Amino acid sequence: MWRRLEAVPLGKAIFSRIICWKAPYFGSIRPRFEEFRPGYSRVSMRKRRAVTNHIGTVHAIAMCNLAELAAGTMTEITIPASMRWLPKGMAVEYLKKAASDVEAHASVGEIAEGPGRDVPVTVEVKDRAGEVVCRAVITMWVSPRRKP
Repeated sequence: MWRRLEAVPLGKAIFSRIICWKAPYFGSIRPRFEEFRPGYSRVSMRKRRAVTNHIGTVHAIAMCNLAELAAGTMTEITIPASMRWLPKGMAVEYLKKAASDVEAHASVGEIAEGPGRDVPVTVEVKDRAGEVVCRAVITMWVSPRRKP
């Protein structure tokens, strides 16, 4: 779906809406998929009142939501079709205040078929200046799909 939509006018926005329709909670941050391929995704979020905290910067949990969305969707298109995934845990570092729009860069190496295992996915959330404001490692439990 991404390959069909990314090049058409409003295609990235449409793709982002479809993802949020499928997983409604992520709609609260109004994400926009910018780049999306196996092993890497870049998803942005505008700084707006609904995602700010009491000091006027992007809320830490909004950045966690963005990181989880980038990591989860990227994991989905990276693993073999015979495998499935679930987020198992998240370790987060808040490095500095996010006073602008942000984007999450999620990356992971190749994920081969095999037994169930933990796969760490690294996500860096960067501000408009390109500085890392938040870093997360999201542990994905990747395992074979059950046979029908």
